[in-house]
Amino acid sequence: MPSIEEFNCMSLKLENLLILRTYPIAVKMLEKDEDIPDGAIRPKQERGFHLAQCQAFAMNRRSGETIAMLKEDNWCWAPLMGFGLVEDPHDAFIDNHSFFPRFEVGKYIGVVSAPLKTANFEPDVVLIYSNTAQLLHLVAAVKKHDRELVHSVFDRTESCVYAIVPVIENGEYRITIPDPGEYERAMAGDDEMIFSIPASKLEGLVEALQMAEKDGRSYRHQTRIMIPDFPQPSFYKELFEKWGLDID
Repeated sequence: MPSIEEFNCMSLKLENLLILRTYPIAVKMLEKDEDIPDGAIRPKQERGFHLAQCQAFAMNRRSGETIAMLKEDNWCWAPLMGFGLVEDPHDAFIDNHSFFPRFEVGKYIGVVSAPLKTANFEPDVVLIYSNTAQLLHLVAAVKKHDRELVHSVFDRTESCVYAIVPVIENGEYRITIPDPGEYERAMAGDDEMIFSIPASKLEGLVEALQMAEKDGRSYRHQTRIMIPDFPQPSFYKELFEKWGLDID
């Protein structure tokens, strides 16, 4: 696993390679009070208000704050249930959402999140809020380095839970649609998606993005053209010739 300083450095590389509008986020689940890093803000205790988890993520990626969210800091039901901070009340509303991922109750006391570039802890997961063009290059980097595709299921709710729980439990990349609360209360952009990266895979992903930059295939080099008979890459021509189609 990379050191904390190496994680910080990788954040700067991600910001540059993808020209991100907001900071990548480091996320770590907390097992005990002693795991709360120095300097982390406790919203209820220190500022006298509660937050939804998506609002904490917004404060991480937009204003650079480190925030620890324990049970008493939460103002949304989904992370309380999904992160295993409360018992299942067997309420009819909750039962309608019974299929969403959850940690075992009591395994964790909360979660801390911070901008990856300043985090003073080793993350479990890194979140990138990207537009769809940046997401394309992230998915391409996964395919290049890990020789696998990104598999996700999509729901309109509980985005903070879907972006964290299965990623930690299964060690998998994941794409998540910001839920209505993220748009209404946490300022998610209409063009934003959430890309979750297991911390153990971040170094390889960054290396693949750097290779794409070197080869002129990165987000920065992406061009837009709208002309017929556009110049074809060489492998297009080879395929078209095999199929007996025009290449000039």
